[in-house]
Amino acid sequence: MKKIIKKNIMNLLILIYLEFMLGLLLYDNYSRETILSVMIYAFFSSLIITFFTTIFSSKMNKILNYIIYFFLSFWFSLQFVFKSSIKTFFTIDLFKISDQAVGFLGEFFYIIFKNLYGIIIFFLPFILLCIFSKKLDYKTVKKEKIYLCSYLAIIPFSYFSYTYYLKHQDNVAISLNDLYYNTDNIALSIQRLGLLPSTGLDIYRNLFGFDDKIIDIKYEEPKEDQEISDYGENKLNLEFDDNISETVKKYIENNQGTPKNKYTAIFDNKNLIFIVAESFSTIGVNQKLTPTLYSLINSGFVFQNFYVPYYLSTIGGEFSSLTGIYPDTSTLSIWRRGSNTFPYGLANLFQVKGYNTYAYHNHSGYFQDRYKYLKSLGFDNFKACDMGLDINCDLWPESDLEMIQSTYTDYIDSSKPFLVYYMTVSGHLEYNFSGNSMASKNRKLVDHLPYSNSVKAYLATQIELDKALKLLISKLEESNILKDTIIVLLADHYPYGLSLKEMNEISSYERDDLFEINHNSLVIWNPNLKTIKIDKVGMPIDVLPTIYNLFGIDYDSRLYAGNDLLSPNEGLVILGNRSWITDSGKYSSIDNTYSGNDDISYVKNINNIVANKIAFSKSIITSDGYKYIKINK
Repeated sequence: MKKIIKKNIMNLLILIYLEFMLGLLLYDNYSRETILSVMIYAFFSSLIITFFTTIFSSKMNKILNYIIYFFLSFWFSLQFVFKSSIKTFFTIDLFKISDQAVGFLGEFFYIIFKNLYGIIIFFLPFILLCIFSKKLDYKTVKKEKIYLCSYLAIIPFSYFSYTYYLKHQDNVAISLNDLYYNTDNIALSIQRLGLLPSTGLDIYRNLFGFDDKIIDIKYEEPKEDQEISDYGENKLNLEFDDNISETVKKYIENNQGTPKNKYTAIFDNKNLIFIVAESFSTIGVNQKLTPTLYSLINSGFVFQNFYVPYYLSTIGGEFSSLTGIYPDTSTLSIWRRGSNTFPYGLANLFQVKGYNTYAYHNHSGYFQDRYKYLKSLGFDNFKACDMGLDINCDLWPESDLEMIQSTYTDYIDSSKPFLVYYMTVSGHLEYNFSGNSMASKNRKLVDHLPYSNSVKAYLATQIELDKALKLLISKLEESNILKDTIIVLLADHYPYGLSLKEMNEISSYERDDLFEINHNSLVIWNPNLKTIKIDKVGMPIDVLPTIYNLFGIDYDSRLYAGNDLLSPNEGLVILGNRSWITDSGKYSSIDNTYSGNDDISYVKNINNIVANKIAFSKSIITSDGYKYIKINK
């Protein structure tokens, strides 16, 4: 029995070491509730490991011990590298779209090398096992059946102790109990519960499913404004098929939607150029280096509190911008197939209004199946590298300027109003002058700057985007259609190829790593548009409803997770870990803190609104929900 206890203590200490090192390296903090959660679950896990490494022959026990320790070291190392590189954890859903992570292997191997210290830290238990293996006793304990049975009985007891502990953590907005039973957010679970229980949750929910449920909530009524109320509502007469998901139906029926306003249809029949710019950020805009971008973000509609939360690199940012729906790894794997029905998708609705539509991307159109999901939105005329785009595709990253040069003639003489979508790539990481062609191309323009090389390389990539926009605007002006064209531009995510310290080198204020790292700009610009400053907070899922309202598109605002940014409704920004920002304050799901003047009931209500938007977003994709919604004219 002493041998079993001794071995279990060793396993327990190893598990606690791995969990705490992951938390310290990635977050540099642990709450008291998380520490207790990690320790209790580590005890439960250690019992299982000890059991399976003591009941077989000495040889088999030794082999199993090596396998288990290697897997643990590998698993924690993998999570550390993924979180350090693409800012997300490796989950089963992420595996389904794994080419997002391995599509740029050169960069990924570089990041592994850069984080080699972390890999060594997590492989230390396995290394020590190899060194001191001969000193460990692997003999079977079959002769100690009474002790073994007693030990085995402790395993379910330890698990029930863990669940009992969770159920008594309900005094916060998002409790540990919520994360374990009610909230499907593996990234937040890893941070709050630990990696081991979160891995179990991920496996279980992928095998048996997890149903997000719509919660009854209290919507804040817009402030009384007779002028606004006279415009009517952005609602249509919807008819639901019997096959529609109950989650989708309940969300739409409970959603108050957004009213029309004084900006409704001000861009009616104007041309639209919609750009999602790779790693674009306000920090990369400089009046001397990027004068066109500087002009765009400081005129027209100026959204002073716009955030672009990080959702699994480019595909997550593009999804939220093009659909008005909250992204998730489970839905992105479905979205990329292009099999969903999107009758209310961007190009589909503009085509109904009589527009010609075009879409372009200056990298491979096959990567992440972009050619499939853009077609589902109504973009039939898609060009990319290997798909008819005539640019130099042997560079990495490719040139935004060349993409504009090669494509503007497709639509500039259009006999109808046009909608053009660009997904750029020049701003892509890694930010250096050896492997980034755009940084090298514009190096002379940034060499004199007093910043680190990574920052200078990033700025050089943004110069290429600025050149592309300058050319685009000049060609529109030459064709005498600039005044009839609206340019919308936003980022897919912040430049995560830079560290927070490097971002703060060129930020106008000190950014934190939760909220302000995501602060960005949204461009809605026309040369004849007077500068209109908007203080309301917003995010990419709000852009599509905003565009529809501005262009006078007949749409139902209840069909989206986002809201029109020009409506009187309160703004809401939802971060990847379910932290949020409203016009009233900020809430951190990590430590359950809220900075604002409202009480706990407000925080809980916003948490419920967030949960509903996420539940709706998942269900509308997984159930192909739009297929079962019809509009009665």
